[in-house]
Amino acid sequence: MSKAPQDIIKAPVITEKSVNEISDGKYTFKVAVDAKKPEIKSAVELLFGVKVTSVNTSNFDGKLKRQRYQLGRTPAFKKAVVSIDTEGKDISYLAKGGKDTKAGKKFKTSIEEFGFGQ
Repeated sequence: MSKAPQDIIKAPVITEKSVNEISDGKYTFKVAVDAKKPEIKSAVELLFGVKVTSVNTSNFDGKLKRQRYQLGRTPAFKKAVVSIDTEGKDISYLAKGGKDTKAGKKFKTSIEEFGFGQ
């Protein structure tokens, strides 16, 4: 990853639909236009300390706007919907000798810094 995580994740998208998806563990962000899915995944994991399960992205072109006689275009942007692991269960596995060992997860199950409480 050549960019800093703060350069990849620009801002949260807070709409009615994105707020409803938070209970399912899906968070929506505006990201850099040239950001790839693995870069977005690692940036969210580093910034918020969560485990990302999937990243879905969509590109939006700028709209044509007219002010009096001038034609202009709003900026293009990229939106990413990031799904995180919301289950805080301990992972158990068989260690050497068939002994059952538990490993605690070292990540959070929600993003509190998203701009509002759950």
